[in-house]
Amino acid sequence: MFYRPIQIGSLFLGGNLFLAPVAGYTDRAFRSICVEQGADFTFTELVSSEALARNPLLYSVDSRNSKTNIIRRADNEARYCVQLFGADPETMFKAAAFLEPRRPSAVDVNAGCPVLKVTKTGAGAALMKTPALLGRIVESVVRASEAFLGGVPVTAKIRSGWDSDSLNYAAAARAAIEAGASMVSLHPRTRAQVYAGKSDWSHVADLVSRIDAPVAGSGDLYSACDAERMFRETGCAALMFARGALGNPFVFAETRAFLSGAPWSPPSVTERLETCFRQLTLLAQDVGERTACREMRKQFCAYTKGVERGAEMRNRLVRAETIDDYRQIIYCSLIDVAPTKT
Repeated sequence: MFYRPIQIGSLFLGGNLFLAPVAGYTDRAFRSICVEQGADFTFTELVSSEALARNPLLYSVDSRNSKTNIIRRADNEARYCVQLFGADPETMFKAAAFLEPRRPSAVDVNAGCPVLKVTKTGAGAALMKTPALLGRIVESVVRASEAFLGGVPVTAKIRSGWDSDSLNYAAAARAAIEAGASMVSLHPRTRAQVYAGKSDWSHVADLVSRIDAPVAGSGDLYSACDAERMFRETGCAALMFARGALGNPFVFAETRAFLSGAPWSPPSVTERLETCFRQLTLLAQDVGERTACREMRKQFCAYTKGVERGAEMRNRLVRAETIDDYRQIIYCSLIDVAPTKT
């Protein structure tokens, strides 16, 4: 049975289907929707350790802004993980310590982000070039967790390597585990690939055979069939839906049912749009209507992919400024979908 509980250090989870950290998408509104759909564990988008350590009040419990919204726990998130990125062990220690008011269930160290503005600072996937530094960073975050966060697990998310000539995921994973990490997540692409080409799941299988800690697999997971194949081919303990969940949080319910042999019916167009609209209202409660409407444009484009008259809706959605604009565009563009009150 592939769908099963998982133990990550001191953290016990009832299932092994995770929402990966995705920059610009996994705010608490989207994470809340994914939990409703069956995600067993969720990760925030990456948080700058430099920004958090330099100005912790910006992320304070009482603050209401887009940065705070990244690390706030959703009302239905019984357990969640905050992901930090940085290249300085002491700064990562301070940033993790400042998470104390948020009481995260785990802290993840980002060693996989390929974006230039992150890697040029030596953080993200740039840490794949220096596994020893990755180990020191993990050790610092573990110390902060033990001192301030009740000893919650520390995990690390890595890539296969910097490029095809430096596939050192095993060395990076060992450095993280030896420093105290309780789980390693592997996106089996190199930094040079960014998100192009195909992820190499054989790297996940190889890593599973090399370390004792649980390994979570990621990369090119878009359906329940993909999930079943990754579990079967790699033997990973858990998997992370990333781009495959954008616009399709229903993939968690689909995968749970598929792996458990339970019946499942795809959401209707109405259900898809109702869910999308509710995500907008949740986000508006956090960041205000105007900001939420701007930020949700890309999400609505993903939700309406493959929907009849979806292109027409998307052409209008890019100019939507208010919740009423969204309501009119969505529910009046589809003749068979009636308007719904929020």
